[in-house]
Amino acid sequence: MTIGGYQKASDLPGVIPVFPLPGVLLLPGAELPLNIFEPRYLNMIDDAMSGRRLIGMIQSFGGDGSKPALAPIGCAGRITGYSETGDGRYLITLTGVCRFKVLGEIPALTPYRQVSPDFSTFEADLAAIPAAVQADRKAFLEALRVYLMRRGLSLDWETAREAPVDALVGSLSMALPFSPVEKQALLEAPDGQDRYEALMTLLVIDAAQSDDDAPPSVQ
Repeated sequence: MTIGGYQKASDLPGVIPVFPLPGVLLLPGAELPLNIFEPRYLNMIDDAMSGRRLIGMIQSFGGDGSKPALAPIGCAGRITGYSETGDGRYLITLTGVCRFKVLGEIPALTPYRQVSPDFSTFEADLAAIPAAVQADRKAFLEALRVYLMRRGLSLDWETAREAPVDALVGSLSMALPFSPVEKQALLEAPDGQDRYEALMTLLVIDAAQSDDDAPPSVQ
């Protein structure tokens, strides 16, 4: 069953609020925890919770500091976890539903921004079962090992060896400290296979820069 019960692009709304956040990626089917504290986004969550609980995660690039330019593609997520803190913050979990193209920004009286989304290009995101990803897991994990080593990052390798490739690729695409441009490329990959290949390319390029000081490979 799809998140929120959406079966086709036309089931999704014609206007959604957006949360511009550079370097943050949400993918369909994945979960993203967020700590909401700015008044305008607290307002956005209040409004979303009283409606369809959908907001669009989208990267911003440059532009006016108070109103940066929006990336052309984002991902709508449904609020599937929600709690309030004693100091007035909201701790929410967004579960990715479907990517969208931004057709245009909607003039709005709300303090947060809203856009007109086109979900039709990414209707396949609503499939209950994603297509299988074909991968060279050994080569992938080796490139990942070198990438993490260079940054002093760790990973549960037992889980990485056993996890379905599509789930592993999705979680790494969201979690690894890639640049906003690289994150956007991973988001815009047409499907899981293309995203795996894009992620592998990023890891291989990075690994090629550190062959001399790489530690023994992960078995």
